[in-house]
This record gives sequence, C-alpha cells and structure tokens, in this order.
Amino acid sequence: MPGVRSLEAGEYYAYPQNQFWRIIAKLLKCDLPATYAQKKKMLLENRIALWDVVASCTRKGSLDSNIRNVKANDLDGLLKKYKLIRAIFCNGNTALKLFKSSHSQCPVPVFALPSTSPANTKPRSWKVAQWKQILEVLTENKGFFF
Repeated sequence: MPGVRSLEAGEYYAYPQNQFWRIIAKLLKCDLPATYAQKKKMLLENRIALWDVVASCTRKGSLDSNIRNVKANDLDGLLKKYKLIRAIFCNGNTALKLFKSSHSQCPVPVFALPSTSPANTKPRSWKVAQWKQILEVLTENKGFFF
C-alpha cells in the first residue's frame, strides 16, 4: 500500500527518500526519469508493471507496521488478464507477508526483495545487488511485475 506522500501525489514511490526509482533506473541502465510519466514509460519499455498486493486497508501514517483491515487485490483476475506475467517480486518483507496471507496458491514464482523504503537502512549498493535477480527473470521471460 502506498505511503501518505505517494497517495497524495497519486504516484507510486513518490517519497523522495524511497530508493525504488533509483534502483530500477540503475538496474535498467537508464537515467533517473524526472517525471512520473517518464518513470512509467521506463517501466513499460522494460516489461515491468507495478501492482499493489493490498486493494484497501486502514493505516495511520506510512509505516507498513501500521497496516490494518487488509483487503487483498484480485491476483487471479490480474493473472487471467495479463497472461505474460511470469514472476512476482515483493518490495519488502511486509509486502511478501501480505501477499502470502492472501495468495497462498500463486501459479507464478514469487520472490522477496529488500524494501526500498528509507526504513530499510541497508546501503543502496546492497539493495541493487539483491534486486539484480529481477534482471535474470526479465531475460528469461517476457514480463514480471511488483
């Protein structure tokens, strides 16, 4: 579930300290796009889509630990509509935990990646090294999403 800043902006990963866009741009060997439209274009050109595990919830602030009353998104419907999805990557342990609690029988491989949130204080270089596994899936398959 996007944080407060992202919800206000209507953009994924809008909080400037979140490293998602910088990590993806580095992995894809792209310059960091300046606008959200350019960021979405970068993802689409590389067969990457973003999707929320959570359709709705209640949460005070932006911390994942405050997420309550979760209603899961319709994974089955998504996979039926977009048949080229070959893998799912969860951005952080909370996303993985929420995903598994709602989708225990997923027909595509699910991978956990370290959170790009500033709450995860590991160095960006370490996160980039961990996130490189998406490149292997992208090379082997025709699509994946987060």
